[in-house]
Amino acid sequence: RMVFLLYNIDALFCMYYTVTTRNAQAKEEIFMISFTKEFLRDRIFACWIGKNIGGTLGTPYEGKRELLDIDGFASKAGEPLPNDDLDLQLAWLRAVDELGPQNINSKTLGEYWISYVNPNWNEYGVCKANMRDGILPPMSGEVNNEEWKHSNGAWIRTEVWACLYPALVEKAIRYAYEHAGVDHGFGEGTYAAIFVAAMESAAFAIHDARSLLDIGLSKIPEDCRVARSVRLVIDAYDKKTPWRETRQMLVKDSEDLGWFQAPANVGFVTLGLLYGEGDFKRSLILAVDCGDDTDCTGATLGALLGIMNGMAGIPEDWRAYIGDGIKSICLTNGHGPFPQDCTQLTECILNLLPTTLRPSNMKLLFGKPEVALAEETDVSEASVERFAGREFVESFAARKPYSYTVEGIYADALVEFDEKPVIRAQGTLSGSISLRQHTLPEQKHYRLRFLAPEGWSVECAKNLFTPAPHSKHMQHAKAAFVITAGEHVEAMNRLVVEIVCPGRPTPILVPLTILG
Repeated sequence: RMVFLLYNIDALFCMYYTVTTRNAQAKEEIFMISFTKEFLRDRIFACWIGKNIGGTLGTPYEGKRELLDIDGFASKAGEPLPNDDLDLQLAWLRAVDELGPQNINSKTLGEYWISYVNPNWNEYGVCKANMRDGILPPMSGEVNNEEWKHSNGAWIRTEVWACLYPALVEKAIRYAYEHAGVDHGFGEGTYAAIFVAAMESAAFAIHDARSLLDIGLSKIPEDCRVARSVRLVIDAYDKKTPWRETRQMLVKDSEDLGWFQAPANVGFVTLGLLYGEGDFKRSLILAVDCGDDTDCTGATLGALLGIMNGMAGIPEDWRAYIGDGIKSICLTNGHGPFPQDCTQLTECILNLLPTTLRPSNMKLLFGKPEVALAEETDVSEASVERFAGREFVESFAARKPYSYTVEGIYADALVEFDEKPVIRAQGTLSGSISLRQHTLPEQKHYRLRFLAPEGWSVECAKNLFTPAPHSKHMQHAKAAFVITAGEHVEAMNRLVVEIVCPGRPTPILVPLTILG
């Protein structure tokens, strides 16, 4: 037995040696960025101090449509002004801490939103009303939200994902997408959140403004309005157009969307970033001078510059003017168990980094790109090419807007309605349900059963089979359905799809909420 054990230990060592040697030989293919804890502490702290500075600078002018000409703060010294841009992120951080990052999605974030976030402003109120009616995110950001789904509520609260996933751009934008969908569905507000989160995450390793803009643009559809506004500013800056003219061009280009919408305001952030040319004060003043959602533009740009340059890039007099505190405006019971200042917030994030930066075992074995905590900060392998790519947005861009996913242990179910999920007595509503397996394709057979209100009926295949392993659509299965209402339709009608897989003990239960 001992000989056999030693033999197997030796075999395991040989396998480990082979893998690590192969990785060493292919070093040029391995993408590794390392950060010291102190480097990250400085950049994360500067992110939140910059957020507070920019939000406090801009809040007194929120909603102003005219071109402004400010020269500094219009608030009391020593106190930051309350800002929902930061508040909601404290709820997100609590969700990550309590549930673990692997369980964070639009539905879990939506539940935390309902539990802890008070206001019902604009898209905040729309999504909360939808969720309370049983509409799951991200469909909660689509239903009855035509006016606000292109607005600013999501891209202003992305820093927590960048700080939890520094230089892990794909992960940061995935979480930005999950939280943005709650109140913006598949609108421009969601694209704006992905754009900003990509820049902020990459800014831990790349400190050049133009490179960060290129990375952000590479993550969103080329033809979306956010990309159009950002490119407008870049082109105007390159042509040496005066910043006031560039601002007017942005306002004109976004007239059809109106005020408090993401494309123009992300454009104002871009204007401050480029025309400010690295000067913290000038950059924030320019962004706020553009008007509109000034607390958001100032706060986001302040956070981005904080990540890019650390505390050394934040003017000491502005830093002293704001202080360290966090003033809440949105959260239930005030701060309660939430961080009460930027120092506490930074330490809470640092406490989670060993979890969020932990690579999977598969990535360790096969030498996949990773970011690590180490004794030295080394960002030499970071580049635009490494971080750029539109794969993520393309993965959901083809989805129908009235759609959502329910995650299971061995498969995920995607529900897509062909139109807004509203039905009349004896009316019909069509859609589809798709399954994507997590495991190797030995589970090929799924059985579907719809549980509907009395008098309702559903036409749908009762059996689904995943394609053969060699198929390019491997592990996907899809079935169309048609729901026919009975004579009685309530204001809110619930159906459930029970999905079982032979050989698997746990069913997947997919709720369907249809409005009357």
